[in-house]
Amino acid sequence: MSAVSIPIARLPMRPRRVLIVLVCLAAGVLLALFAALAAGEVAAGPAAVINALLGHTEQIESAVVAQLRLPRALAALGCGGLLALAGALMQVLLRNPLADPYVLGISGGAAVGALSALLFGLAAPWVDGAALAGALATMFAVFALSRGSGSWTQTRLLLTGVVVASGCGAVVSLLLTLSPDRALRGMLFWLMGDAGAADRPGLVLLVLAVGVLAAMPLARELNLLSRGERHARALGVDTRRLGVVVFLLASLLTAAAVTSVGSVGFVGLVVPHLLRLLLGNDQRLLLPASALGGGGLLLVADTAARTVIAPLQLPVGVLTALIGVPVFLWLLARHPR
Repeated sequence: MSAVSIPIARLPMRPRRVLIVLVCLAAGVLLALFAALAAGEVAAGPAAVINALLGHTEQIESAVVAQLRLPRALAALGCGGLLALAGALMQVLLRNPLADPYVLGISGGAAVGALSALLFGLAAPWVDGAALAGALATMFAVFALSRGSGSWTQTRLLLTGVVVASGCGAVVSLLLTLSPDRALRGMLFWLMGDAGAADRPGLVLLVLAVGVLAAMPLARELNLLSRGERHARALGVDTRRLGVVVFLLASLLTAAAVTSVGSVGFVGLVVPHLLRLLLGNDQRLLLPASALGGGGLLLVADTAARTVIAPLQLPVGVLTALIGVPVFLWLLARHPR
């Protein structure tokens, strides 16, 4: 009897299993959020955390939680989810296991904009605006250059993104060389990620929610695309339209995250890989799970970054690299194929 290949999108999903997985991830994120609000130089017990969440900030502990830790924790949660969701989308779009949100140069463009604003001594809102403008300009440049005069392909997109990212890296090095000593620390913290500077966590969480809602209708077509472009076209998927939509969505999610916390690596690379090994490659489960897992990972890393050697704070990107590198090497060793 010959084997029959069944498209991933038609495989039945067990609602109970999906619900259990998402509930467990959500519970883990809530525990990480509570730990982030309680941990710090000023210890806050459960009562102080609850009072802060309810708006009762008469006590110093509750005021610290509400005014300092809560915005930072929510920003880390939202940006981690954005990066992991963008990474999951990019890995399917490019069908490349090493693809991450930064592979197309979006982070490099944001870095050029932000560091240029820091070099001229502009205020924080202008730095965020310059980072967003740089990310969007890079996104449109990569897409336009990858099309050229011919058709758009994943290979052209990947190669164009890598070259543009290298060019942005050279400009970043030039800006660091030209910057005065007083601006270097802020530039380096931005390049390595700093959730403490995020001041609009509500907007970040809103972008994440919209991104998940926009990605979920694409899950079936992404399942088919993961089996090959010819296979997807044979089953009626408009692969060109899908590629454009996924590219724009992943780029916008990355731009929002980088604008808020700077360049934080490995979240968009490791989280989708790890969840894919644990849960399978069905995008209907993987996309929301990546948003939760990425948010939880960055939240834990940011909590450690501000508490490990307190009162000094580490850039959160350093912690994500220290977590991501051994995890990724373990994945490669455990699953050599």
